Amino acid sequence: MLVLTRKAKQSIMIGDGIEITIVEIKGDSVKVAIDAPRHVPVHRREVYEEIQRENREASLASVEDVTAIEKLLGGNE
Repeated sequence: MLVLTRKAKQSIMIGDGIEITIVEIKGDSVKVAIDAPRHVPVHRREVYEEIQRENREASLASVEDVTAIEKLLGGNE
């Protein structure tokens, strides 16, 4: 892990396309701006972990579950 010290209005570049700027520092909080290409997903860690958990659960769906969903959506007519 790389640890850097930055002040407000200073930035960090990740590769050629991602810039992280420290916008504001107030007490224990740091406001960060992230400029990244649209194809690069950017999430808070807790949101990322929830997405991963939901993806794992979805991958465990049984054939019966998929068949039932298809019937509800009218896919097997």
